Amino acid sequence: MMYDQTRARQPAGQTPGPAGRRSPSPEPLLPSDEQDKIVQRLRHALNTFADTPLEALEEAESAYDAAIAQLVNALAERRRLLRAGWQDRDPGTQSEELRLALRQYREITQRLLHL
Repeated sequence: MMYDQTRARQPAGQTPGPAGRRSPSPEPLLPSDEQDKIVQRLRHALNTFADTPLEALEEAESAYDAAIAQLVNALAERRRLLRAGWQDRDPGTQSEELRLALRQYREITQRLLHL
């Protein structure tokens, strides 16, 4: 297989396809219902700040802590699934499978770096 420089320079989450199609956006790191719960907690903290600033700050901090914990858990699970796809396979594992795993690691890492 020959090294494809165009494909290597392509942004994460985008694969060449017919007529230059973009691939669908990457899967969210947290499920939308969990994101919604955290956003609601932050909104509540903002809305109650004028009346109870200390409690509002504590609620915002708690929402922040929950977001971090959920993100760490989601990333650990994604890593576990990725690793299971390539680790402990026989040496004849198809290079295409390995390339796809490498691409997924790259995409997730780039997303983390751009948060």
